[in-house]
Amino acid sequence: MSKPLSGRVAVVAGATRGAGRGIARMLGAAGATVYCTGRSSRVEPNVSSHVNAGRPETIEETADMVTVDGGTGIPVRVDHTAEDQVAALFERVGREWSRLDVLAIVVTGQPASWKNFLEETPAEGKTFVEGWIWPHVMTAWHGAKLMAQHRAGLIVELVEQDNVGYHGAFYFDMMETLLKRLVLGLANDLGKS
Repeated sequence: MSKPLSGRVAVVAGATRGAGRGIARMLGAAGATVYCTGRSSRVEPNVSSHVNAGRPETIEETADMVTVDGGTGIPVRVDHTAEDQVAALFERVGREWSRLDVLAIVVTGQPASWKNFLEETPAEGKTFVEGWIWPHVMTAWHGAKLMAQHRAGLIVELVEQDNVGYHGAFYFDMMETLLKRLVLGLANDLGKS
């Protein structure tokens, strides 16, 4: 079986379950070494108020699946809302490999309340939007710095809907729209690096 990503290094931020787990496994099947990050670990479960707190899946399970699929899975517990943990992750990848070829960002924030604009205070809305956006920005920034050393790499940002249609609630819509603009901004800024 062909392993087109053999010798390549990937980070999947939010690899514990769902799409993140699927992306990590596919990268592994292609032969990549995949750092599987998330808050849910066998060693330290996710007990935060996060939407996925208490779920049974772990980053170690995902890393094991990556290895079974043909790659090398490395679990790293990272809370992507904590910049020191995000920085430490990419410092480790740089130390161990001196490169980063693929960064997939699939981290999630607090659950949406689905209240309409007048039912949610601006402070609640700000907390929700920032809780989603800044982990993506911090993860992309630290990953891009490592990629820029070799002037190569791919950043994949997972968002809902491929268009700009309304996402069902004001602050959720704002967050999803900002994530799409994040992708456009990264492509423009990093494409010139």
